[in-house]
Amino acid sequence: MQSIGIAEAKNNFSALIDLVEKGEEVRITRHGKEVVRMLPVRRKPVITDEQIARELAQIAALHATIGPGAAMHSLRDEGRQA
Repeated sequence: MQSIGIAEAKNNFSALIDLVEKGEEVRITRHGKEVVRMLPVRRKPVITDEQIARELAQIAALHATIGPGAAMHSLRDEGRQA
């Protein structure tokens, strides 16, 4: 967290925005009292919970269609015959 006076904030506004974009909290003061608090905006997730649930359901449905594979010993024996 960084505190800065109004005049200095005005002169360094772009740099302060850069700090906030990186996750830093910036407080701007007037006569030593906090008047502004700049916080990073929380971004919405790229994928929603509904999309995740739909994808998981599709994976489960696909998994249900896949039968068990060959047993280990049959694969081993097949390899020995070749």
